[in-house]
Amino acid sequence: MRAPAMFFDRDGVINRYRSDYVKSVEEFELLPEVPHYLKQLQDIGFKLIIVTNQSAVNRGIISSHQLKLIHDFLLKELSKRECYVTDIFSCPHRPDENCECRKPRAKMFLDAAQKHCIDLSKSWVIGDNETDIEPGRKIGCKTMKIKTNGSLAQVCYKIKEHSCNV
Repeated sequence: MRAPAMFFDRDGVINRYRSDYVKSVEEFELLPEVPHYLKQLQDIGFKLIIVTNQSAVNRGIISSHQLKLIHDFLLKELSKRECYVTDIFSCPHRPDENCECRKPRAKMFLDAAQKHCIDLSKSWVIGDNETDIEPGRKIGCKTMKIKTNGSLAQVCYKIKEHSCNV
């Protein structure tokens, strides 16, 4: 049976956005209310998936290993609050590399859907930029754009409201 998912952009949605990229665990700052709201969404049955462009890797600013350490840290911090992300999909390519996985293309979302048996018609894509949510519209997900470094409270409210009206 296919399950619904919540797809989240990382920088500016899960953690504080940095114009110079998050380059280490020390620079990674989880936004304060994120674990609380992710847990609420998890508890009502959504798989939590992070889909993020991380061109800092192919720009030579961080290594793939450093990115893995940052993501491992994120997962560990969330698990301390009984919040479990199903998976993290990241694209290391620069925009000029014209790859298939970089948002606003939908490949990472489609890969996640196949890997984790996700019902895209019951899923949501949450991001702080148009390029984050555009792929969601392309593949039939509901979308919501939020303010960079904003709160996920509005997301939870809308999701719960929508769930009641279905």
